[in-house]
Amino acid sequence: MAIHPSAIIDPSSKIHEKAEICAYAIIGKNVEIGAGTIVESHAVIQGPTKIGKNNHIYSFASIGGDPQDITYADGQESNLIIGDDNLIREFCTINRGTEKQDSITRVGSKNMLMAYVHIAHDCQIGNHIIMSNNASLAGHVRIQNWAILGGFTLVKQYCMIGMHTYIGMGCQVNKDIPSYMLASGVQTRVRGINSEGMRRRGFSPNAISAIKRAFKMVYRGSGLLDQSLKELEESESDQIEVMQFIKCIRSSKTGIMRGPNEE
Repeated sequence: MAIHPSAIIDPSSKIHEKAEICAYAIIGKNVEIGAGTIVESHAVIQGPTKIGKNNHIYSFASIGGDPQDITYADGQESNLIIGDDNLIREFCTINRGTEKQDSITRVGSKNMLMAYVHIAHDCQIGNHIIMSNNASLAGHVRIQNWAILGGFTLVKQYCMIGMHTYIGMGCQVNKDIPSYMLASGVQTRVRGINSEGMRRRGFSPNAISAIKRAFKMVYRGSGLLDQSLKELEESESDQIEVMQFIKCIRSSKTGIMRGPNEE
């Protein structure tokens, strides 16, 4: 175990012998850190927090702090769980969960959280996600695997961002964005499908074409949303990606982000 003499480590913490804690880092009560994880100088980790293997937490990150929720009080159950192989850059803040939603904030594995990213209480973050500088999530946000958020993206409470979605810089997300979509603009809208991201991740031309058809029917069709979804369920029942797209819409509690021609 490589722990710098100037680091402050609470006796209740559990740090793997192959983890590294650098100068002036602070590890608080009830923190677990897995093998291969590096905590750079001046980072602060509070508990209860469990961090997996091979993460790299950079200087001045604040991990596992109290929820920024006026209903939270000391003594409530509140946890943060972080998976493996994440890059958490300088000045990131990730808060623990509240009793409103299982008392857990969860970050998956193989994510890149760039400088000044904020993840609020009760968020559920998947795997292979990129959050660019200053992207911020309010409480209870859910982000599925392989999503990309541009710099300064702001996501409202309880919103969901689907898998393989791309959100441009400076967007304000106040509704759900279904899987495979591309959203951009100061007046944020779903502009089309994330075809380039899908190609890069090995989706077949047939799958990309199917998602394009689904987008046109939902966002540019003249019919009611429910009728459009029923038609897709019949015509594209063999397309896994389209079924995932439909699932996002049907499970939405906030409604979905508007399309390019909607006011």
